[in-house]
Amino acid sequence: MKINKQEFHAQGVSYIIRSAMIQDAMNLSEIRLRMDGETENLDREKGEAFISTSGFEQLIKADTEHAKNLFLVAVVHDKVVGFSRCEGHVLRRFAHKVEFGVCVLKDFWGYGIGTNLLKESISWADSNGIQKMNLQVLETNNKAIELYKKHGFEIEGLLKNDKILSDGQYYNTIIMGRFHN
Repeated sequence: MKINKQEFHAQGVSYIIRSAMIQDAMNLSEIRLRMDGETENLDREKGEAFISTSGFEQLIKADTEHAKNLFLVAVVHDKVVGFSRCEGHVLRRFAHKVEFGVCVLKDFWGYGIGTNLLKESISWADSNGIQKMNLQVLETNNKAIELYKKHGFEIEGLLKNDKILSDGQYYNTIIMGRFHN
């Protein structure tokens, strides 16, 4: 599915949020690899589950054609600096919901990019008959947890000792959901 592009300005930075296009695939492959090395808030370590340019091309094409999927990018000076995805389900019992995820390059944290990717995704979901959005977040990512709560997400569960981070310790994953009435 596609959305109309939106322009945003924060602290001297201008950016656009729009649907991902095939031309973004190479940039997406590069920045996803970089993002995975910038924080432990994501599921992957740098280089794990690598998606090539052609992999992103296939993903963008499929998401554009699927009515219950949405792939957004945040662009600064013609470069992708963040992205989010809503992935729907083909099974009828899960057809009312999507899984949401978001990533922003560390250099662009603090400009509202993740917040606006979330808001655009919520707006799309609400206007396209999606009743529920689900996501998972590392228990130590308090900033993200508070952001999600602010936008109507509730904690639904906890996956205990779900991830092991570089310090050798186990951490819980929080499952959050937002239901649109």
